[in-house]
Amino acid sequence: MTDNYLKRQKIISIVAIASSITACSIAPGTSPQSGLNQPLSKIHTALQDPAKGQIKAQLPPSAQVENPTFTIPAKFQGKTVYKVQPSNNEKVIALSIDDGPWPKTTLEMLDILKQNDVKATFFWVGQALQANPDLAKREVAEGHAIGNHTWHHWYRQMDEATAKSEIDRTADLIYKTTGVKTALFRPPGGFLNNGLAAYAKSQKDAVIMWSLTSADTDPHAKPQAFVNNVLKGAKPGFIVLMHDGGGDRRRTVEALPQIISGLKQQGYRFVTIPELLQMKE
Repeated sequence: MTDNYLKRQKIISIVAIASSITACSIAPGTSPQSGLNQPLSKIHTALQDPAKGQIKAQLPPSAQVENPTFTIPAKFQGKTVYKVQPSNNEKVIALSIDDGPWPKTTLEMLDILKQNDVKATFFWVGQALQANPDLAKREVAEGHAIGNHTWHHWYRQMDEATAKSEIDRTADLIYKTTGVKTALFRPPGGFLNNGLAAYAKSQKDAVIMWSLTSADTDPHAKPQAFVNNVLKGAKPGFIVLMHDGGGDRRRTVEALPQIISGLKQQGYRFVTIPELLQMKE
């Protein structure tokens, strides 16, 4: 066999392997087709060392999630939840992240969470999900829990038809985009009396609030203030409020690694909100 023949066979093999890679393995922000349109040299590099390319042969077993359903125990259906008292006062805490998926910020926060082996709960705005479906797919693939945060993120008073549209339209897109069904709902701004929470409760969803805020929407605060807010206020079973969308969240990205490391130093273990709800005595 000639050297040219062997080279041709090697290229054919690389293309065949690359074309079989699933869409969920493509880097966030790209379509499934864009990953397969890379030059052969990049595909070859990615197959040799996934860390250097956008294509990965497979996700780790912990990230292979197929059509997850984020259900809740009966005791929380149609209820408002601020925190959970875990059995034996175990030091667990849940990070919740609102208003995404959002370009750049969500990607950076996902990288930080992955590096620290932390799973969070993301509450999606329908319009943001519509604009950034690939980021949403990555969140699900990496094992994060998902909640509904309405379509428009409106605060105003709504009649039942409007509230239904805000929640159901988002739920439909979540399912269409990722295969996820969720019974977790968070009202924008934490407003409980504008019609949204009432509709969510009528559908047996849990209205998930928070027990501790990073205050990362304060336009004047420094990232260290977000860190201090969380580390000083943390208690077992608390739900922490943070944001990855709805504005410039670079300060939140900067604060996140310190929040995670500080909570770990205090002995906390990170859980998703569905996991936390299962831990109540």
